[in-house]
Amino acid sequence: MKPQIDSTTFGCITIEGQHYHHDVLIHLDGSIEKRKKKLSKVIFGTSHILSQDEAEFIYEDGVDKIVIGTGQYGELVLSDEAKSYLESKCEVEPMNTKKAIVAYNLSEKQVIGLFHVTC
Repeated sequence: MKPQIDSTTFGCITIEGQHYHHDVLIHLDGSIEKRKKKLSKVIFGTSHILSQDEAEFIYEDGVDKIVIGTGQYGELVLSDEAKSYLESKCEVEPMNTKKAIVAYNLSEKQVIGLFHVTC
């Protein structure tokens, strides 16, 4: 079951009343885990560029849409390779994290959410 995201502030996201002080990935089955930033950081030296390796980790068969919260100020970007990979599989919607929360919560599709909680 898809969890509802309550809110976000700089460095925190609240999902179903639980506070997370790190980036999160919400899977199709509703499970929540810490974002695997190392998959991107090892390639680009920063976690503010999403790599194809991380995109492949995020993607799940059966997903219709992936909502990506790019941070409070939109600093997270998809590499060209990650964008091409994901767009070949499903709809991809990157936007600042506050807007992404609304898009995720309102989505009636099979949706995955990746949320960057700082800049």
